[in-house]
Amino acid sequence: MKTISSFFSVLFFVFVVGLFGQSTNLFVYDQQSANESTGGGGASAIQTFSPIGQSFTPTFDSVGFIRLNLSDAEINGLGATVVVNLRSNSITGPILGTATPVTMPDGFIGYPNFTFSNVVPVVPNTQYFFDVAVQSGDLWAVTSYNYGYTGGVSYANGAPFPASDLWFREGIIGTVPEPSSVCLGLAGAGALGWFLRRRSSSSG
Repeated sequence: MKTISSFFSVLFFVFVVGLFGQSTNLFVYDQQSANESTGGGGASAIQTFSPIGQSFTPTFDSVGFIRLNLSDAEINGLGATVVVNLRSNSITGPILGTATPVTMPDGFIGYPNFTFSNVVPVVPNTQYFFDVAVQSGDLWAVTSYNYGYTGGVSYANGAPFPASDLWFREGIIGTVPEPSSVCLGLAGAGALGWFLRRRSSSSG
């Protein structure tokens, strides 16, 4: 009886680990001016044009991340720490949420994700704003271009630039289980079912 109980416990552990084991973040995009394969764009120094940012009109009811195209404006051995604020009403309006700052090394060029520790609730089809700022470090740049985004415009020195948009993508973050975890869960469920059927047959 003790052996059967131990076997049942092991099967249950395998099943639970398979269901709730490792998972991968899934970025679900709502609004975007471009994507990583879009060409064009110029680098605008964040500190020079502050406050600098973008207006956008979400269709989701929350914002979990904002992705930007950033680069080091001066290759001099210094990196920078950058932060993004989500605002209502205007580019300098009330802050609804501040993303976790991202630190990048000297010479960086890429697409960092600025994630909010708690998703920020928003009203769908209402215009919001985000600004990007350098907390510390070197002169840093954000990519902008006439991407043709219709839900908002870019801002530089606090003023709108209707013919331009920052390169951005925003949305929410979900999770999907790793394939190995799914397989483990299915294997555990199958073994558990086999064990229960065998036990039922033995009882009969």
